[in-house]
Amino acid sequence: MTGPAGVITGGACRVPGIHPTFIGGLFTGELVPVRLAPLMRRLLPLLVPLLILGCASPRGLQAPDDYTLIGPQHMLAGYPARNEDGTVNVVVEIPTGTTAKWEVDKTDGSLRWEFRDGVPRVVQYLGYPGNYGMVPRTLLAVEDGGDGDPLDVLVLGDPVERGSVVRVRLLGVLRLLDGGEVDDKLIAVVDGHPFQAAKSLEELQRSFPGVTTIIETWFTSYKGAGEMTSMGWGDADEAYSILDAAISTYGARHCSVPR
Repeated sequence: MTGPAGVITGGACRVPGIHPTFIGGLFTGELVPVRLAPLMRRLLPLLVPLLILGCASPRGLQAPDDYTLIGPQHMLAGYPARNEDGTVNVVVEIPTGTTAKWEVDKTDGSLRWEFRDGVPRVVQYLGYPGNYGMVPRTLLAVEDGGDGDPLDVLVLGDPVERGSVVRVRLLGVLRLLDGGEVDDKLIAVVDGHPFQAAKSLEELQRSFPGVTTIIETWFTSYKGAGEMTSMGWGDADEAYSILDAAISTYGARHCSVPR
């Protein structure tokens, strides 16, 4: 089966671009000249460890099926929201440019492909304009006008592998309402990308004209006209204030979530 972003999937082993029948054909003579098949079989003890390494995730993620990723830690409760160096942790659920709608399960801490009407959900629009994810150990409480989920973050830059935990710096927040519920999107950057030079939304807009317009247009359009309403932009101070409030709310209500 071909999964999100063109990754060939097969149980717990996911090797980009390599299908199991291709591997088998190397040793049967189906994909190499018959005279070379015995040589390939003699090389099997050397090749198998390399193939196993190719199936393993560098972060220890496991895929029990095509719709679930399990990390070495509970993805909601197993990481701090903020690091000692001032950066913020983000679990990447949807890499830049992709449309498969994955989300961290708040109960067991796995990452799951969301289902709607019995089928995996795929956003019917252009791919996400950044790496979309959530901040661990945060909560936008329903009684406070939120959606009952962790804080959402859009990390600007090139695609990051799904399930990665990245350290980011906040630039600001896009204030959104989704069906009347607060659904703010924090905007962040990572080291190693040209966007990191921006220290504020104003600098981002000056150095990369149109980026904030693209982000706002995307979020107010991808669900259809009128579904999402923009309430404007907030600066980094506001973004960190929202983050700290969400950390406090989570700490008060979800400190018993298993690690």
